[in-house]
Amino acid sequence: MRLDKFLKVSRLIKRRTVANEACDAGRVMINDRVAKASADVKVGDRITISFGNREVKVEVTAVAETTKKEEAKELFKYI
Repeated sequence: MRLDKFLKVSRLIKRRTVANEACDAGRVMINDRVAKASADVKVGDRITISFGNREVKVEVTAVAETTKKEEAKELFKYI
């Protein structure tokens, strides 16, 4: 699954366009490498997102095309 779509489906970032812009700005990393929006996300990947002076680090536990709001937290765990 594409990185920008995963960020939206998992609700780490609200909109796919915002996720795309964050990737283009170099604020999203997969396994400690700067990632493009089109990067492939797999189970076990570690994603780091920089929000201003704060960083969010998560590990991908599942990949799904769509989720309900309640189930979105099951796609990742905080590190």
